[in-house]
Amino acid sequence: MKAEISAVWLKMESMIDGLIIMLPNIVLALIVFAIFFCVGGAIKRAVRRVTRNHHQARNLGLVLGRLAQGTIVLVGLFVALSIIIPTFKAGDLIQLLGISGVAIGFAFRDILQNFLAGILILLTEPFRIDDQIVFKNFEGTVENIETRATTILTYDGRRIVIPNAELFTNAVTVNTAFDKRRTEYDFGIGYNDDIDRAKQLMLEALYSVNEVLKDPAPDVLVVQLAESTVNIRVRWWIAPPRRIDDMRSRDKVICAIKKKLVENGIDLPYPTRQILFHDQTEETDGDRSQQREGWPAGKSKVPKPRSIGGYVGKVAQGRSQLDDNGQS
Repeated sequence: MKAEISAVWLKMESMIDGLIIMLPNIVLALIVFAIFFCVGGAIKRAVRRVTRNHHQARNLGLVLGRLAQGTIVLVGLFVALSIIIPTFKAGDLIQLLGISGVAIGFAFRDILQNFLAGILILLTEPFRIDDQIVFKNFEGTVENIETRATTILTYDGRRIVIPNAELFTNAVTVNTAFDKRRTEYDFGIGYNDDIDRAKQLMLEALYSVNEVLKDPAPDVLVVQLAESTVNIRVRWWIAPPRRIDDMRSRDKVICAIKKKLVENGIDLPYPTRQILFHDQTEETDGDRSQQREGWPAGKSKVPKPRSIGGYVGKVAQGRSQLDDNGQS
């Protein structure tokens, strides 16, 4: 038993002695790695600073900065390992990575897919930072495009993190891709109103709103003959095309057109329904043999109209007579 304890103690002493001998190398390796890490971060910031004022090269600067930082940090890791382990060679690590590359690829498939998609997004620039995009049920302003995911800030102050692989392989609507944007709204006027007059009034209201661009010019089009209204669509362009500008212009356009139409006697009707009972139709309503109201044609005489009030009164009178007979 004492021999076993002695062997263990000797082994621990040798390990501690080896650690003490390697301690200067470990400290030096940490200092070297820290220097490489700081240099990588400085190069990344320098690349961003250079490309910050160039809108088209901003995303490319992000890619180059991150790649440069990663390369320098990796070189620093190799140098630090060579200081700690003098017999270590970079070729040994590359060989090891080559042997285990298949396993790593399967284990980190989603991560690598998002990384490659992020690089392609940054290089091809389907959208940029500060663009306003719509992706599936999410809409907001792009905050940051990282190599793994893209973050957007929604209009109600929430942050959404979307994997780059999904953004790259699915449809994305970029609302701020161009300097101008067209928006539209439908108004319903009465069937008895003058359509040409209503369209002219709508155009006048559109031109009175400062947010509406004169070039391209706004237009007014009849789009539908609905159940209770003639629907007219107004379309106008705004710049810049951001969400807040769209909401402000929409508010002013709707208010201006509604006020203009009401002031000039144009009706803005709401949906109405008319229900005709079989015994409530008027005598002059038409010939029942022509199936005017949809019930089967008949050869009998057209029934005269009766009011619901009279019918209810007759029912009450009949029930009263039944009660009297029962009491007697």
